[in-house]
Amino acid sequence: MMYQASKTLPYRVEMYRQIKRKRTLFSYLFVISLPVIVALAVKFGTSGKSTGPTRFGSGTADLIGLATNGAANFTATMFYFATPFLLVAVISIFNGDTVASEASWSTLRYLLAAPVPRIRLLVQKLKVSLTLSGIGIILLSATSWAVGTITFGLAPLQTPLGATFHNGVAISRLFIVAIYLSISLLAVAGLAFYLSVATDVPLGAVGGAIGIMILSNILDAITGLGAIRNWLPTHYSFSWFDAMAPSIDWTAMIRGASYSLILFFILISLAMVKFAKKDVTS
Repeated sequence: MMYQASKTLPYRVEMYRQIKRKRTLFSYLFVISLPVIVALAVKFGTSGKSTGPTRFGSGTADLIGLATNGAANFTATMFYFATPFLLVAVISIFNGDTVASEASWSTLRYLLAAPVPRIRLLVQKLKVSLTLSGIGIILLSATSWAVGTITFGLAPLQTPLGATFHNGVAISRLFIVAIYLSISLLAVAGLAFYLSVATDVPLGAVGGAIGIMILSNILDAITGLGAIRNWLPTHYSFSWFDAMAPSIDWTAMIRGASYSLILFFILISLAMVKFAKKDVTS
């Protein structure tokens, strides 16, 4: 049979290799554990015994308290909790470990000797890592809704601006939030993937991406930086709050998604250029 570069390292093969790894299982268990732990804490902790209704975004309601207002509010609260770190960590693991782990195991050169063209190897690994990242966000959404339904029932979504959406509209709004998070977190995926190509140490790539995102969050909190904060990769992380408004304001979400996509494509391009010239010895 004639050699065809397009047939090397099929998506299904790479997907199977990555999905059976323990780090994939542990990452998904990490995602599932957040809504379960929060539900148990709220149900059996002191917050679960609070009296009087709480409203999403009201000045007197803490996040743990408002999570008890039904599945929709619980899911929105889990998005809020997961945005700054949990999802960043999971996506950094999937995208930062993918190439660097092959180098650390000394299997990268054997993949290239298969022979798998370098750019195709990166493309296939990126497709799989992004798929695993997307599954993580879907898993968080589905688990939060299921746990919220079982624990707190089905109640209307109460938004930060005082509007109330019944479950049909609430699901559509939460779907928008999930889509926005998927796009806005592409910046994290691109950074982790670039670091995965730049180093042979998986922990360095994963930790580097998480560390840079944490630093970005710290800098974003410094108001003295002024307009510079608008260009930080985490500045628009919570722009999905606009999807909770009675009339959705797309301005910040479009801007945040655009910046994330631009940064993603720049970092992936740099990763491909670097890997094309890299001396693979491990």
